[in-house]
Amino acid sequence: MNKQATLKKPLLPALSSRNYRLFFAGQGISLIGTWMTQLATIWLVYSLTNSPLMLGVVGFTSQIPSFFLAPFGGVFVDRFSRYRTLIGTQIMAMIQSLALAVLALTGVIQIWHIIALSLFQGFINALDAPARQAFVPELVERKEDLANAIAINSTMINGARLIGPAIGGLLIARVGAAYCFLIDGLSYIAVIAALLAMKIKPWKFSVAKANPLQQVREGFVYAFSFPPIRAILLLSTLVSLMGLQNTILVPIFAEDILKGGAETLGFLMAASGVGALSGGIYLATRQTILGVGKLIALAPTILGVGLIGFSLSRFLPLSLFAMLFVGLGTILQIASSNTFLQTIVEEDKRGRLMSLYTMSFLGMIPLGNLMGGVVASHIGAANTLIIDGIACIIGSVIFYRQLPALTKIVLPIYEQKGIVKSVR
Repeated sequence: MNKQATLKKPLLPALSSRNYRLFFAGQGISLIGTWMTQLATIWLVYSLTNSPLMLGVVGFTSQIPSFFLAPFGGVFVDRFSRYRTLIGTQIMAMIQSLALAVLALTGVIQIWHIIALSLFQGFINALDAPARQAFVPELVERKEDLANAIAINSTMINGARLIGPAIGGLLIARVGAAYCFLIDGLSYIAVIAALLAMKIKPWKFSVAKANPLQQVREGFVYAFSFPPIRAILLLSTLVSLMGLQNTILVPIFAEDILKGGAETLGFLMAASGVGALSGGIYLATRQTILGVGKLIALAPTILGVGLIGFSLSRFLPLSLFAMLFVGLGTILQIASSNTFLQTIVEEDKRGRLMSLYTMSFLGMIPLGNLMGGVVASHIGAANTLIIDGIACIIGSVIFYRQLPALTKIVLPIYEQKGIVKSVR
């Protein structure tokens, strides 16, 4: 049997775990709705206000709770069942989307409704994101399948990122944004059903010796006193702060620069999704964790070049081509960093470290959104993205120069954990 397994090693070994297959199926459906809602929200905000600043404000309110609350979410995730936590967050997220749908369908929706519900979603994400990241290792039966599970997860997210905006753009143009919110709300049924169908081992409650504030401090000390983790978190912070401002500025390019509409916006986001999906498939089919550092170093440069190209384009096909690189660079940076952190972290600190990653990733996006909205309102969206692209390239160069020293620290840990058999 072992001989046969060796001869026929599956291309996607994480999918051999039943719980992970359920997670993959449920999340795959739900995430399509999530991306539809993201598209519909920024389109609705720009339609109601015609203001780059308000795009930044809504982006800020939807994710700023992750900046302040994610470390405490990590402590919660290290103390309590990640499985039960996820069921709760998915139910609350469903309520949020259905509330948006009701307001939009009845025609009473105003910008303050969107801001308030975006803030509520931000509070949900502050707990959901670290719980989701820390829950993945519980879904795979073999620890050597973890990197593959994370890569498949990224592929799933970006497959949805491709399909969701494409459907959303067509729906907005035909029947309005409200139906995107409604479909998203109903799609949560799939992920909740998948979670309830799983067979999860009982959570082992541990009596915490330190209070939550002390545990938050322990998480920060652990992460920032270890050079490889510190370098990953700092690079992730830069990319999230500068490189992801395009997500709230795209409506300006679609309507004002490229002279299109909701369908054009959907195409642009779908093009980014194609690039991200390609990167996710590549990561999912990699057979080893070795070399992930080079991917993390290269990714911000790919993103930066894509942003600069997109900002300079006034021709839709060229803009779509540039967005491929934006999506590719984004997913390579996010998924590779996630894979690295998940494979190296000590188990009792997993939730706290993933909360810091959430803080550096999701927590920085709102600040970047607000900054991008303010800067774009003064110097224009195109000039803003050029600055963002240059910043990403500079960050990539700095990280690449540190890479040899970081690799020497990491490889012995991989060998000790049994993630790699031997390093030549």
